[in-house]
Amino acid sequence: MNSDPQFTASMLADAIGVQHEAVALNAPVRIVCLVPSITELLCDLGLAPWLVGRTGFCIHPKAVVSDIPKIGGTKDVNIGKIRQLAPTHLIVNIDENEKPTVEELAQFIPHVIVTHPITPMDNLALFRLLGAIFNVLPKAQQLCAAFEANLLRVHRDADATPKNILYCIWKDPWMTVSHDTYIAHTLALRGWQHWQTKQVEQISKRYPIFEWDDTSLQEIDAVLLSTEPYSFTHLHVEQLKQTIQKPVILVDGEMLSWYGSRAIAGLAYLAALEI
Repeated sequence: MNSDPQFTASMLADAIGVQHEAVALNAPVRIVCLVPSITELLCDLGLAPWLVGRTGFCIHPKAVVSDIPKIGGTKDVNIGKIRQLAPTHLIVNIDENEKPTVEELAQFIPHVIVTHPITPMDNLALFRLLGAIFNVLPKAQQLCAAFEANLLRVHRDADATPKNILYCIWKDPWMTVSHDTYIAHTLALRGWQHWQTKQVEQISKRYPIFEWDDTSLQEIDAVLLSTEPYSFTHLHVEQLKQTIQKPVILVDGEMLSWYGSRAIAGLAYLAALEI
């Protein structure tokens, strides 16, 4: 067990309540990560030498991950290739990875760590979870301190008057996010309330489809076009400005939707974002 005085057993419980054990010192560790933002986090925790597999969407940090084998996408992984890599640990996410795939991988991977950050504050538990399991808790605590420092900056720069924001993640059809997503909770740190569709068939969906003729869109103060997962560009911004009479801003999707260590820079980005 970890001897760090700040260590608690709760740090070893993942998103579905499974209690994990810290790896034994000098034990062989082979990690396959199916979550792009967490692959980046593992590298920032100094665990890149233990990474033996990643998805094709795990692109950061580029110079480091280029040497780590790709095992498919987040939802269409190559099970056979992963088996050949003989991982000891698999890291997945409830939203990004398919449950049947994870269950199949769990048949031959001893340790499956499930993640599911819903709010930016969940990053603190995520840092400590991975830090405790892989014996890099001091580095994890450094990330926590950096996160909390940038969080203070966001709170300082939060809008005194709340704004209603529409965050777009796709077009043809146009799609946004629901109020219980990581993105919506991130925007809320600035005092920005995310617009919610009133279309009955879309209300319960995590990523609702909407139409620009929805009368409730009159309530919004600005539209944010994200660079991911759809690759919105400045051209889309100019085109949309001709359609609606609202401010339209292109935003870095990684900064506002990636949890993990990217969220630290994401908070600074959020604090500086002007609408």
